[in-house]
Amino acid sequence: MALPLSKPYTIEDIYALPEGQRAELIDGQMYMMAPPSRVHQKISGALYHRIISYIESHNGSCEVYAAPFAVFLSKDDLNYVEPDISVICDKSKLSDKGCHGAPDWVIEIVSASSRRMDYFTKLFKYRSAGVREYWLVDPDKNRVTVYDLEHNDVNEYTLASSVKAGIYPDFEIDFQSLNILGEVKS
Repeated sequence: MALPLSKPYTIEDIYALPEGQRAELIDGQMYMMAPPSRVHQKISGALYHRIISYIESHNGSCEVYAAPFAVFLSKDDLNYVEPDISVICDKSKLSDKGCHGAPDWVIEIVSASSRRMDYFTKLFKYRSAGVREYWLVDPDKNRVTVYDLEHNDVNEYTLASSVKAGIYPDFEIDFQSLNILGEVKS
């Protein structure tokens, strides 16, 4: 839900929110965030675990963060997002506050309240900021949409598919093994 735009909001306004209240900021517009569902958290945890396990087992240098984790997409103070999963390979972008610049790989888990934001607004912002790969995991639609933003390509899969990660040539996530289809239907 977007707050009425009486003024451009800034990152200072994000940090002034009451403890526990989460919001994102896109071009000075503040969007309040609803708490994630249990299924959302199960998917997020499973994806985080698969990705971090792969990186560690291959002595990789990229770092993985699950929300809430601050990503400052631009140098201005009008953009602040909290992707569900962020993979950052350039450690110079990291500080104690979060990631300053585009992560290499972003995964968003779509909910009814975030659908428009994830599919349209964030896709545009991530592409403009230089994110290399953007995944939308949509449990309600039984779909994983993979945007290879480096090569201007898009592919769609079901939650029963194995999906190859573009930034790692030998890594794929078998969504069927995550056992989330039954969770979505219940």
